[in-house]
Amino acid sequence: MAIGLTEEHDALAESVRGFVERNVTVQAVRAALEAGTETRPPFWAGLADQGLLGLHIAEEHGGHGYGLLEVAVVLEELGRAAAPGPFLPTVLAGAVIQAARNAKAHEELLPGLADGTRTGAVSLATGLTGRRADEGLVISGTVEPVLGAVLADVIVLPVGTADGEEWVVIDAAAATVEELPSLDRVRRAGRVTLTDVGVAADRVLDGLEGRRVRDLAAVLLGAEATGVAAWCVSTAAEYAKVREQFGRPIGQFQGVKHKCARMLIALEQARAAVWDAARAIDDAAEEAAFAARVAAVIAPDAAVQTARDCIQVLGGIGFTWEHEAHLYLRRGLTLRSLLGSAGEWAASVADLALAGSVRPVEVELDDDTLPVRERVRAEIAELAAIEDKGRLNTVMGDEGWTVPHLPKPWGRAAGPVEQILIQQEMRRAKVKPPNLVIGAWLVPSLFTYGTEQQKERFLRPTLRGQMVWCQLFSEPGAGSDLAALSMKAVRVEGGWKLTGQKIWTSVAQHAQWGFCIARTDPAAPKHDGITYFLVDMKSEGIDVRPLKELTGEAIFNEVFLDEVFVPDDCVVGEVDKGWQVARNTLSNERVSLSTGGGLGAGLPELLEFFDGRELDDVTRVEVGRLVAQGQSIDLLGLRTTVKQLSGLNPGAEASVRKLLGVQFNQDVADYVWAAQGANAVLEDTRGLSGKWARYMLFSRAMTIYGGTTEVQLNIIAERLLGLPRDPEPGK
Repeated sequence: MAIGLTEEHDALAESVRGFVERNVTVQAVRAALEAGTETRPPFWAGLADQGLLGLHIAEEHGGHGYGLLEVAVVLEELGRAAAPGPFLPTVLAGAVIQAARNAKAHEELLPGLADGTRTGAVSLATGLTGRRADEGLVISGTVEPVLGAVLADVIVLPVGTADGEEWVVIDAAAATVEELPSLDRVRRAGRVTLTDVGVAADRVLDGLEGRRVRDLAAVLLGAEATGVAAWCVSTAAEYAKVREQFGRPIGQFQGVKHKCARMLIALEQARAAVWDAARAIDDAAEEAAFAARVAAVIAPDAAVQTARDCIQVLGGIGFTWEHEAHLYLRRGLTLRSLLGSAGEWAASVADLALAGSVRPVEVELDDDTLPVRERVRAEIAELAAIEDKGRLNTVMGDEGWTVPHLPKPWGRAAGPVEQILIQQEMRRAKVKPPNLVIGAWLVPSLFTYGTEQQKERFLRPTLRGQMVWCQLFSEPGAGSDLAALSMKAVRVEGGWKLTGQKIWTSVAQHAQWGFCIARTDPAAPKHDGITYFLVDMKSEGIDVRPLKELTGEAIFNEVFLDEVFVPDDCVVGEVDKGWQVARNTLSNERVSLSTGGGLGAGLPELLEFFDGRELDDVTRVEVGRLVAQGQSIDLLGLRTTVKQLSGLNPGAEASVRKLLGVQFNQDVADYVWAAQGANAVLEDTRGLSGKWARYMLFSRAMTIYGGTTEVQLNIIAERLLGLPRDPEPGK
């Protein structure tokens, strides 16, 4: 798990990790911590020899010509080690100078920054003033804090002039640089003072705006923040596995388990945000700015949160000077402080989003996919010409457009790239496949475990959108713990008779069929002796009773089955092996829920509500934080897709997105409902107040169905972090 997603990025990260293990040892970090003044670390020349300082510098200036994403991969690994030295300020200085239009500054400064013979620093603080003189500037004033200033050979500085803010680069020898007592004692900040220092015209960085500099800083400081968070997550989890209290590992206690899971979630969100910002930084200006500012909102906070939580999990040992945890807390807090007010970043995100400058979350495909795109576009154009919706659904179901990844005849045997192209071209042509609703969860299970007769009988009408399904899983005594179900199925001639009660069954009152699990061997262990059935909802003995929910609607139902006959040809998979089939269904349910589509209020609804409204500063910040959260959640889904395209394991992104997605829907609904002010007391179903009252009330269910938040946190902690499972009852 890391920022980079490709094999090349994995190889780069592994190479840097090896370098760190050999050179950036705990002893090296401790030496920097205890040193009287900051010096270049012994491994500085090695970093330069590896070519890491010039990854993003153009080849004509001695670099490798890659981008900030490669630098971000390196910074994450160095952040894991709380590395001392001026790597971060130097690569930031190189990025800032390269972003300017000064050819002479490029030629003079970038080669030295790329090969390590020069170190750099960038001030994000202001305080200098300048006046015109001989086509250059004469500068005076003081700025602090400047990260890495004491070790810098060149320093990039903002200067207030009669024409506004301008940026210059000076030789550090022309200034008075003092080391400041720094919170991060491993890598320190300094004060830079200039008194009538002349700056030649070729050192005034033309075309460089302050927001561009700060966006570059957001990406690179955010990348190191993910490394800080990564160390904190792994350290806390590993400690929780072995530290025992009350006779068992503390990682078995739900409070610790959930804290560690939340840490991992924060880390993955930060990675997603920084990854997108690093690859967007050279795109259209507003898109790049939006991505960078989302990263500025998400990543530094993740470093601080995980560092604090890591110390909490470590307990007393985490509060000692001897343990490294405080170094990461100091580093995370420093990174966040250097970037400036998180509230200002969030307000900027809100401003850009409400102005329509949201960066699209979509896979960027290579030009070599163009022939496939043209073919797909032409075929979808034929679908778009079908005016009758019923006929369109039939054609799409029969020709494999509903689930294109399945083999023919059910799908189109489309690989990952073609699936993405189909999705993009359908959206462009405004062609919508049949809405399978809950049937979408069944399709993969029926395809995998069903007989050919079952597929023909049930898959085809389902894929056409002609068969409505409900899921008969949950029971009053078996909610998230589905394997504890008690509905029994008794063998009779030609099939089975099912008796018991199901609850929280969505759309059961409208469904034609239901997929159901029942216990066929009561003597078997909990997860065995379960069989998966397809139940005709018109069967004798079925009683569907709608449950009126707190919204006043009745989507859920309780379903009573009294010796309901199910023939043998409606058993999916092997008898007593239905838990395997059910898990397949549940995994597809959770992937579907993670998209959040149509389930509640999300980012589009949030922006629609506030569009055209005059927002005060507090509201701008709150809306911006929500927008950043929503964007980072969508990016988790995008990263999952990109990993699959690269042939890699989806990793943690796929596991955390459902949990975050429904929580986000809940947060948006709660916030916008309250933002109506006094009108929030109304529930006019014909107007805006009724719409948001329903969103707000319905959202209470979103962190319950499909697996409660608490159960999902357990799953994340146990399966992704390896924390011990809860003990069996009675043990």
